[in-house]
Amino acid sequence: MSEHPSDAAEGPHWYQDGLRFTCTQCGNCCTGGPGAVWFTAEEGQLIAARLGLSEAAFLDRYTRRVGARRSFTEHETDYGFDCVFLARTGAHGRCSIYDLRPTQCRTWPFWPEIVESPEAWARAKAVTPCPGMDQGETHAFVTIRIAVDRDRKSMPYRAGGAGG
Repeated sequence: MSEHPSDAAEGPHWYQDGLRFTCTQCGNCCTGGPGAVWFTAEEGQLIAARLGLSEAAFLDRYTRRVGARRSFTEHETDYGFDCVFLARTGAHGRCSIYDLRPTQCRTWPFWPEIVESPEAWARAKAVTPCPGMDQGETHAFVTIRIAVDRDRKSMPYRAGGAGG
């Protein structure tokens, strides 16, 4: 039986047999048009600790307020708007906090809007561009659904928190 109310109405998902994806750590998903990189309070605290900063100093130095939430800052480059944690060498970049990256980053490309349809998946693969999509490991349907749900439920850091 379906755990998500809309699943029964949707019928079989186009990715019922799984999707192939292996992160190549190319950094392409860390740049592009302006946007937001949401993180939870716990994720922010872990990153602050890794950087040897207080939570307030981390928020001040590496994040920005977006409405009632906080997002990592971005820097405009010749390649797009890079996440503050993208360590770039020319056209290539790597996440400098890869092992602590937030849920939003961990669940890429299994975001609701990307797995909505084969066309959305192909569009994300082309626009990003993501060399890991349709390559490597096959992720089972249930793994993808867990990632989609985790992305939906991830509670972004609220701007009223420390340093907010």
